[in-house]
Amino acid sequence: MGMSAEDKRTMSLRDEEWPEAEKAEKLARGAALKWASGVFYRPEKLEGLGQYRSRETQRNSSIQSRLKSTIQSYLEGVSAGLEQLRSAAQEVQSVCQDLGAARWALLDSADRFQGLQQMRALMAEHVQLASVVQVLPQLFSVHEVFSHTLQLLSGQQLLEAHAELMMMEHLRDDILSQLHLRGLSSAQATVLSYFGGLQELNESLAKQLWDIVGSSLRLVREDPVLFVTAVRIIEREEKIDDTLLLEATFLPPGRPKGWRQKFYHILQETITGAHFHAAHMDTEGPGLARHLAALQKDIVAELRVVKDLMVQCVPAHYNILSVCTVTYHQALISHLQDILREDLDKQALFLLLEWALRVYHSPEMMGHPDLLPEVDVSALGPLMSPELVDQTERKYVVKVKASVLEWMQRTLEVEFKEWFREEEPETDHQGFFQSALPVIVMQMLNENIQVASLITDSLQQKVYNMALEELEAFLGRLREALVQCGKEHQKDRTIPKYYVSYLLAMLNNNLALSSSVSFLHPDSAHREVPMSLRAALDRMQKKACQLLLEELLLDLQPLCLQLPSRKWLSGSQLVSSMCEVIDKYAKDFSRVRKPVFMLLLTESELLVTSQYLRALMQKKMVCKSEEERGQLCDRLLQDATQLRELFCGLGLDQSQQSLEAVFALRELICLKDPALLSLEVLGFITKYPDVSDEHISTLLDLRGDVSKEVRHMVLEMMAQHPQVLPERYRPIFSTILVPAPELPFCLRKGKCA
Repeated sequence: MGMSAEDKRTMSLRDEEWPEAEKAEKLARGAALKWASGVFYRPEKLEGLGQYRSRETQRNSSIQSRLKSTIQSYLEGVSAGLEQLRSAAQEVQSVCQDLGAARWALLDSADRFQGLQQMRALMAEHVQLASVVQVLPQLFSVHEVFSHTLQLLSGQQLLEAHAELMMMEHLRDDILSQLHLRGLSSAQATVLSYFGGLQELNESLAKQLWDIVGSSLRLVREDPVLFVTAVRIIEREEKIDDTLLLEATFLPPGRPKGWRQKFYHILQETITGAHFHAAHMDTEGPGLARHLAALQKDIVAELRVVKDLMVQCVPAHYNILSVCTVTYHQALISHLQDILREDLDKQALFLLLEWALRVYHSPEMMGHPDLLPEVDVSALGPLMSPELVDQTERKYVVKVKASVLEWMQRTLEVEFKEWFREEEPETDHQGFFQSALPVIVMQMLNENIQVASLITDSLQQKVYNMALEELEAFLGRLREALVQCGKEHQKDRTIPKYYVSYLLAMLNNNLALSSSVSFLHPDSAHREVPMSLRAALDRMQKKACQLLLEELLLDLQPLCLQLPSRKWLSGSQLVSSMCEVIDKYAKDFSRVRKPVFMLLLTESELLVTSQYLRALMQKKMVCKSEEERGQLCDRLLQDATQLRELFCGLGLDQSQQSLEAVFALRELICLKDPALLSLEVLGFITKYPDVSDEHISTLLDLRGDVSKEVRHMVLEMMAQHPQVLPERYRPIFSTILVPAPELPFCLRKGKCA
């Protein structure tokens, strides 16, 4: 169906004015066509067309009804708003008219207000004069009030005196404030002069207050009313200070007084002055112990008074218990530092460390049940800083070291004198020689370490290290004393009488020290003995063994000097005599404990072997015939066998003996064919690599049948087979010096033969 021209024009205009509506209509038509094509694409669906039309017609009617209702409500709201705007415009217009009328009325009355200014000035003057008239009786009575206030202060009626004082100060401050506001600063001096007595009253009141605060610990027990009165006055003044500071318009002279801070200051000065400002204090051990004990008792007692009584007499915000606790703590820190500046002995240093690190925090002092939990010093830090503790511990160790050194020196002197006694050293239950030296030394060191363990682990470790150092130094001095004793004995072998016995006792003492030193430290994890101390113990043992072996050597040397000789070859009893000497010393050696006994036995056997070999190499005898070589071989076999059996009988296993060298040397002497010496010598030097050319040459001389060619061949063979000493080889020949060959005698004017 076609559209009329009017409709087309209307549509055109609507499209121009509402392009969104046109777009929405096109979208709606498109959606409708799409829906219809989807529903009626089959012929049988056309039968329901009437139902769809009826349903859509109903829905459109419903939508149109809702749209009309919404538009109607919007139109009613717009109408009401327009009506309100119209009414407001009318009211604004009315107000503007009223304001204009008021403005004209004010302009007409401006001239009349000029007359009111004079009346206002007169009124202000009248008010000021009335104020002055009101205060005149008070001003005239100021000096009378001053006298009365002084009487009240003399009678310790502090609250009444302070009330009158506050009244006078208020009067003065009010006058000064008025003068300040009116810029009359020149008149302030007159007012201050008139009220000059206030300063004296303030000072008198303050003096009594501070005397009361200074005696507060006594007053709260005897007369708390007086102390409470002082606190109330201080709080009054604090409130006045706070009020004036808050207004900040005019601050009267002498304000703020700050009496609460002064209260704290006086209380702190009283505490420190009573306990920590002594003119002279005994810093020796007993005197310092009494002083620290008194401090402990007084501080606990006074803190109990503060906690139980003073806290109830002051406001809670004073935190009086915390203030007193901090004061005691800080004063103690300073006091201990002052004491530590003195030259203290070890007992005093120990007392300070124990008191600061142990007693102070213990239940006997700041951890007292009567003080807990209100008193807690854990947050205040230590009395002694870690640096000061370390410094004090080092001072203590130095003092202990000096004491230990002195004690050890006296012990050594006593021990040295005992060596020269006319009786043998004491023995233990097993019959071993000993002295009290190791017990005294170890007990002294152990006691100092145990005492240090009562303070801190670090002090214990410091004393332990010092003890080991001093023990090492003591062993060095003990070794020097042994050397000195040995020199005295060399001068006269009868002094000391029991020289060998005391050397054996020292070896047992050294063993006792060596076994005890590892138990000095209470903690088994720190018981490792330093290498330097082990070396000192080893040097001590070696020196005592050396002196014993030298003593044995002195008795053997006269016998060894008779070797070798024709008399010896013919059946002398020299070796039997040597065995008697050795057996005698072995019996003495049995008085020393087994490790050292075996060491002495081994070293004695080596000494005997080396002395026997040295005697053979002194070029005292040369075998003149095969028969003499046979005698020499027999004698060597008998002597070596006798000595070996002796040492085996004494407990030295044959495998540990060096006498095998004598048997090997005998083989060189007994060899029938000198041409085979090179082979025999090669085996000998392989077994004893410390043998030198001189040793072999001397042995060849002892045979008496070695030609120059054979000698040269043997020495050349040795040069071709240099020997290296095995790691654990015990040298025998390297200690034996061969006499230098004798130079041929030369005439003055001839060639040497």
